[in-house]
Amino acid sequence: MSDSSAMAILLPSTSALLSHKASHVCISPRVANIQVRKNIIKRVFENGNTLRHRVMTKAQTSLEAVTAESIDDQNDFGVVNLHHVGILCENLERSLDFYQNILGLKINEARPHDKLPYRGAWLWVGSEMIHLMELPNPDPYTGRPEHGGRDRHTCIAIRDVLKLKAILDKAGIPYTLSRSGRPAIFTRDPDTNALEFTQIDSP
Repeated sequence: MSDSSAMAILLPSTSALLSHKASHVCISPRVANIQVRKNIIKRVFENGNTLRHRVMTKAQTSLEAVTAESIDDQNDFGVVNLHHVGILCENLERSLDFYQNILGLKINEARPHDKLPYRGAWLWVGSEMIHLMELPNPDPYTGRPEHGGRDRHTCIAIRDVLKLKAILDKAGIPYTLSRSGRPAIFTRDPDTNALEFTQIDSP
């Protein structure tokens, strides 16, 4: 049987495919006397989008759509990047001493520090930010994993892990290295929030 003949049997109502915008399709007509499995790809072009339907048939069984892939922008609401990460702290000045004087991060003065009902600061991390918020922290200070990679953590990409390691050693701040052997270092801020610094190649 040719693919075109099989198509007529397998897809008796192609118009249904043209009208739908769902990402998954299930079609179940009865198909008899087909002794071999066939994979038939049906491409339907609609509004500049491609819908690819991969249909597998089995001998003397009803037809079921195994997979249906769609390329459309129905669920694309415009993700651009990660804007900022919010980190809770008990004492803003103590945290700023760590993030500014140890890690060297700069405050974004354009952010509304004084317009929120709690104290805080926005710190630049490349083109994104960390938002320090002086609020009660629900996380316990004790009983946390020694290795920050096994805890909730924020990851910052850097150029030189060994240089940061020397800075933490000089400041007496404990840290752990990546368990996988990659160039990455884990430490915690004064409120035990875990931070990962992973080394990336220069562009």
